[in-house]
Amino acid sequence: MFLVAGLGNPGVEYALTPHNLGFLTIDRLAERHGIRVTRRDSKALVGVGEIEGRPVMLAKPQTFMNLSGTSLGPLMGKHEIGPERLIVVYDELDLAWTSVRIKPKGSAAGHKGMQSLIGSLGTNEFVRVRLGIHPDHPIGDGAEFVLAPFRRSQMKELDELTGYAADAVRSIIAEGVEMAMTKFNRRAPGLQTEEA
Repeated sequence: MFLVAGLGNPGVEYALTPHNLGFLTIDRLAERHGIRVTRRDSKALVGVGEIEGRPVMLAKPQTFMNLSGTSLGPLMGKHEIGPERLIVVYDELDLAWTSVRIKPKGSAAGHKGMQSLIGSLGTNEFVRVRLGIHPDHPIGDGAEFVLAPFRRSQMKELDELTGYAADAVRSIIAEGVEMAMTKFNRRAPGLQTEEA
């Protein structure tokens, strides 16, 4: 079974903020594939179903972002899901808004939710889908920015981004991470240089 985990923060006040792109992508996958993500398990909301004929568990940890590993580590242990079957979707302040980066492994790069997860699992060798949130202007306090609601003008792009991210996850499950990287890794429109 694949575990697709979206990182975010529980609570309506955080629902439509950049830090909740992981949750929003899980919601999109659930809607497309008829999976109800409502069962409580290991401090997460989970749902089980199929994507491209393969068994999948979708999960939204309810521990708040910076403690994501305290939910996902035990969840994976309980259901005997190894890191090679884990796909994590989360926001990335180092990437421009609407860009998408699939990586087969890597460091947390300062992302506290990923630091928690890597610490809990004892490995950084799992697939991640990073969704860019950095606007094309200076932001000041990063912590404030990631928890500020999306502007109305961003909603169409947000819808497209979560749809694209859901497609990328489906591709990873169906075709493998290398093929998905070739198809889905993209720069934000207008950017001439590659981000880290």
